[in-house]
Amino acid sequence: MAGNSFGEIFRITTFGESHGKAIGVVIDGCPAGLAIDMEQIQLELDRRKPGQSAITTQRKESDTFEILSGVFEGKALGSPIAVLIKNEDQKSDDYAHLKEAYRPSHADFTYEVKYGTRDYRGGGRASARETAARVIAGAVAKQFIQHAGIRVSAYVSAVGKIKLEKSYEQLDLGRTDGNIVRCPDETVADRMIELIQDTRAKGDTIGGVITCVIKGCPVGLGEPVFDKLHAELSKAMLSINAVHGFEYGSGFAGTEKYGSENNDAFFSTADNKIETKTNFSGGIQGGISNGMDIYFNVAFKPVATIMQSQQSVDKEGHEIEVKGKGRHDPCVVPRAVPIVEAMAALVIADHLLRQRTTQL
Repeated sequence: MAGNSFGEIFRITTFGESHGKAIGVVIDGCPAGLAIDMEQIQLELDRRKPGQSAITTQRKESDTFEILSGVFEGKALGSPIAVLIKNEDQKSDDYAHLKEAYRPSHADFTYEVKYGTRDYRGGGRASARETAARVIAGAVAKQFIQHAGIRVSAYVSAVGKIKLEKSYEQLDLGRTDGNIVRCPDETVADRMIELIQDTRAKGDTIGGVITCVIKGCPVGLGEPVFDKLHAELSKAMLSINAVHGFEYGSGFAGTEKYGSENNDAFFSTADNKIETKTNFSGGIQGGISNGMDIYFNVAFKPVATIMQSQQSVDKEGHEIEVKGKGRHDPCVVPRAVPIVEAMAALVIADHLLRQRTTQL
């Protein structure tokens, strides 16, 4: 199976299955001497882990990690950093009835045809359990990019039809983790939570949107033509389970504007710094960061596993009825916030290192 690695210089490879013995990640290219804050890594994992609130899956995983290599006396050695998380709360019997079945909108059918076999326990490699490994790597990437003054922040901006109408500039993003849905507006958050609870009670699921903001990014990150910064961010986000959409800057709304309305005019600040008066470009022009805030939206579909009967077929093509069983998220976006941040940090970390090779 190819496609388990991400990044060029700051490069990660994840491994493991949902109900296997463990999952983990190998981080290659992390600069030697970087101080690794173990508590910060665990904090990020705790933000993603299952069982953290009444609106998430009730699978219980401590998601405590073990560093096997690449760190000595609290600092990166420059060699590959290997990290392991043991799976503790597998209930494979919850999936025994799906051994021969193809669940609607899951990877069962495509994996079976592509590889000739599949791990049906919780989706195996296709499970969002794999994203815990990404969060570990992203936590290390965050610690690296903060030395360049870069900060990545994400929050839930929509659940179903309930949308946060304020822009990120009107919000206190420090309040994002102040509620279980991770929306920095308490009033909107309460409505989102109520919708998720009602959805779970019906045995259904609901989608949502996460907005991410990258502040402090220097001018010059991004590699035209095929490795444009927004293209790299898009690939990173679309690689996350359940993501079905990505837009940055003015995004799809920009298609309704005239060029005269959507262009970002340059001006010189009092300290001779060049900026733009507006930021419809989302901090990226020509595929290269321009020094303004980078912001984008990530759309998540409703979780495919629902506690309702659905029509499908088995391996032999016989019509069957399938119904979700076990522990699943009624809405994935609250737990996906740290995953979005992690993938964004990985992209920026990689391009910071790539930028060092472009000039004498």
